[in-house]
Amino acid sequence: MISFYKIIVVIHIFSAIIGMGPGFILTTVVKSGNNMTELRHSYRLRHKLHIFVMAGGTLLLITGLTMGFLNPSLFRMGWYVTSLVLFLAALAIGPLVLSPRSKPVKALLAEHQGEEIPEEYWRLSKILFRYEYLENVIFIIIIALMILKPF
Repeated sequence: MISFYKIIVVIHIFSAIIGMGPGFILTTVVKSGNNMTELRHSYRLRHKLHIFVMAGGTLLLITGLTMGFLNPSLFRMGWYVTSLVLFLAALAIGPLVLSPRSKPVKALLAEHQGEEIPEEYWRLSKILFRYEYLENVIFIIIIALMILKPF
């Protein structure tokens, strides 16, 4: 018989795949646009993918904490606590860092006339993508901690 804890672990793993997988390609998707029509379409796709990131990420946090409450010894393990702190930091980056930097990009996409991508977009997106790459690095560290459990 499969225990409730094992079911939570399976849900946790699938949540990571559903939430983090698409998160790693969000930047790549919008880099494929060669003109404003393609770029706008890329950002619409990115938004749809972000829904999976948010749903998977939320379930990831819930199942991770549930595992901790079912097995309180996890809260004394460095890899678990470090992963949790990094995950919460990554969650905070969204509204505190990414959202303010994505608003000018979204405004430019909505207002710009013509098909040529303006230079301003490249400047704004470079800043935004830098923080998205940082968030991806944080998630890679979390995944490594979950797999290796080094401390």
